[in-house]
Amino acid sequence: MKTLAATLGAVASILSLPALAQTAPATASPWAFSANIGLFSDYRFRGISQTDKKPALQGGFDLAHSSGLYIGNWNSNVDSAFYNGANIEMDFYGGYRHAFDGGFGLDVGVITYYYPNSGSNPAGSTRIDNTELYIGGSYGPVTLKYNYAVSDFFSAPDSSGSSYLDAGFSYDLGHNFGVVAHYGYQWLKGGAVVTQIDGSTANNISDWKIGATYTLDGWVVALAYVATNRDLTGGTAALTNSNISGNTAVLSVAKTF
Repeated sequence: MKTLAATLGAVASILSLPALAQTAPATASPWAFSANIGLFSDYRFRGISQTDKKPALQGGFDLAHSSGLYIGNWNSNVDSAFYNGANIEMDFYGGYRHAFDGGFGLDVGVITYYYPNSGSNPAGSTRIDNTELYIGGSYGPVTLKYNYAVSDFFSAPDSSGSSYLDAGFSYDLGHNFGVVAHYGYQWLKGGAVVTQIDGSTANNISDWKIGATYTLDGWVVALAYVATNRDLTGGTAALTNSNISGNTAVLSVAKTF
């Protein structure tokens, strides 16, 4: 009887092996996918409105590998008068991120700003695009990033080498509240200049931002004060007197899935 019980037990164990194999935990994928969407009262790029101070709907996708490599796409509506007929901006980027012991982070990559139908209105006008290399670092709540244009900067003649320095700060206050701050400085080369309402031009512009955030069920509501040291014209007859870099408050709501 003991022998029979042992034999039956062994058979039962063998028969149960496939079931155990089937219930073993699956190997975690090295890939992570995320998406984001946001609504903004104004789309400010380096302090300058891209929507003539009108609202913007923005969203994108990111695919990251456990090795640190990543690619992504981000999109927003823009004012077609600024981009010779294009009313959408599409950014494509890829790079490598790494977190070091001690809290330091590194991010290097390349980004292309693409504007479909740019150059179509007026017909034969300049097509506007831009490609930049970037390197960034982070430590705790502080970030520092440097972008360098390897193409003509938004198609301005002989403007390759224009660059931008971006310093940022974000801090969690607890209870779903946070604060953010930013300072940026743009160096322009060659034919890349900013035109002010008084008709003067400059080859640099600085911008800054300070704001507060509140997070609820994954949605981030933010209110930020954005400013620059220039009063820039929209650059077209219809927008000549529109100060697209004036100080303003930007309200937004966004979520990453």
